[in-house]
Amino acid sequence: MLAIGAPIAAQADSSAGAYLAGRHALISSDFDQAAAYYTRALTRDRQNPNLMEQVVLSQLALGRIDKALPVAKHMEKLGLRSQVAHLVVITDLIANARYDALLARDPETLGSGPLVDGLVTGWAHMGAGSVAKALEQFDVVSEEKGLRSFALYHKALALASVGDFEGAEAIFADESTGLSILSRGAAIARAQILSQLERNEDASAFLENAFGTTLDPGLQDVADRLAAGEQLPFTQVTSVRDGMAEVFFSIGQALHGEASDDYVLVYVRTASYLRPEHVDSLLLSAQLLDALGQYDLAVATYKQIPSDSPDYHAAEMGRAEALRRAAKPDAAIEVLERLATDHPTLAPVYSALGDLQRQQEQYAEAIKAYDSALEYSDEGSPARWFLFYARGISHERLKQWENAEADFRSALKINPDQPQVLNYLGYSLVERKSNLDEALGMIERAVAARPDSGYIVDSLGWVLFRLGRYEEAVGHMETAVELMPVDAVVNDHLGDVYWAVGRFREAEFQWKRAMSFIDPEDTDSEADPDRIRRKLEIGLDQVLVEEGSDPLKVVNDEG
Repeated sequence: MLAIGAPIAAQADSSAGAYLAGRHALISSDFDQAAAYYTRALTRDRQNPNLMEQVVLSQLALGRIDKALPVAKHMEKLGLRSQVAHLVVITDLIANARYDALLARDPETLGSGPLVDGLVTGWAHMGAGSVAKALEQFDVVSEEKGLRSFALYHKALALASVGDFEGAEAIFADESTGLSILSRGAAIARAQILSQLERNEDASAFLENAFGTTLDPGLQDVADRLAAGEQLPFTQVTSVRDGMAEVFFSIGQALHGEASDDYVLVYVRTASYLRPEHVDSLLLSAQLLDALGQYDLAVATYKQIPSDSPDYHAAEMGRAEALRRAAKPDAAIEVLERLATDHPTLAPVYSALGDLQRQQEQYAEAIKAYDSALEYSDEGSPARWFLFYARGISHERLKQWENAEADFRSALKINPDQPQVLNYLGYSLVERKSNLDEALGMIERAVAARPDSGYIVDSLGWVLFRLGRYEEAVGHMETAVELMPVDAVVNDHLGDVYWAVGRFREAEFQWKRAMSFIDPEDTDSEADPDRIRRKLEIGLDQVLVEEGSDPLKVVNDEG
């Protein structure tokens, strides 16, 4: 009996271990490991509905429809209801142009949701050869609450795909549908439709009204071709399969930011499977994978976008960000430097490059990048404040104070109440013991805008300390420590303030806390461990004497 029972126990343990490992991997959005572990568990418990569902979900999140399909079909054979399993089977039928089989499915038992089923049915009618039934189906879906824009968008695409551009434009032109601002892809589709109607000027005006005069390279390519008098082909949907892909992408795009990233990924991956060259699907898939912490998968997905695509720059910027988040800053900088060479007038590329270089403490290089970003950005762009602010930080770190102050003040001319700039400039003035009254006013405005920011509240306490208003500083510094309890600088500042009001034991306690929070690898921190040790040994007054600084002095009623 022992010989018979032992393998059974081992099999159970192995199955449970694989299940737990798969569950942990899926919670961590490690879809590759989740698929492997759940598949291993499923081989030992072949009729387990939960294991089957998790295998399908993991494979679908990876875009592996072919590997999810056998399990999904088995689930349907067993009569199990599963949205993801039905979605996989539906996708396979679409890929094999089995439109009659799609139309024969019962949405009540084999459906993947009212919107998916309704739109897929419309395109299936197109595939089966009945445009009239397709349009009728889209109208039926449009009557459902909250689904009108989706249905009419696909109706317009269906009409355009068979050459009825007038009918498609009539839908787009109806302001009540909201289609013109539905998405970037919808805007491009309308521009192509207008061009097919020999209305390039209207298409150009529409794009400018929708996106302004500063366009990304993809939209700029469309605008340039329109301006050159080229009649743009309608490429948004060139086949029924393309229309089906657009169903899943448009749903995923609408859900982005509203539903969980892994749920959205299922729809976008389906779109990419049906239409591998669908750039918007690839971009969104990569963004979702990045947000889920799957940086290698994100990088690989960004790399699927060809270099001759007008949206290649967006893919490369996304790839650089994924590399940065994967703790590969040198690789990210290399990507952006190459992109800047290929697209030498794109301000966002230089801005992203400057941010990366600044984070790596490559301040001189960052300044050059921000110079280029400012050169190529629109003079009237309100976003220019950040470029001046970031360049100002880089100048300040290189001890180029005049340049730094000029940049901070330029940023405030664009955005006078920006709390980050007010705080940084105000705090810098405090540290330089310059224009303290102006600095106090700046920081008070910053605190009014961001009362929950520990850094900004700390700045207010610190400027009051510098002004000799020690009692007033105490409350603000205590609040800053409550907001940022493990920040070395803030705790160090509170120690100084306590010392200034005679609370010496509490000051020593805060300095010791500050010492415990100092990161030895952070060479850019204001918290100086040697100075804090000296304060603990002889007190703040004597340290100031040693440094040749002004002694602590309480301000009198006359200031």
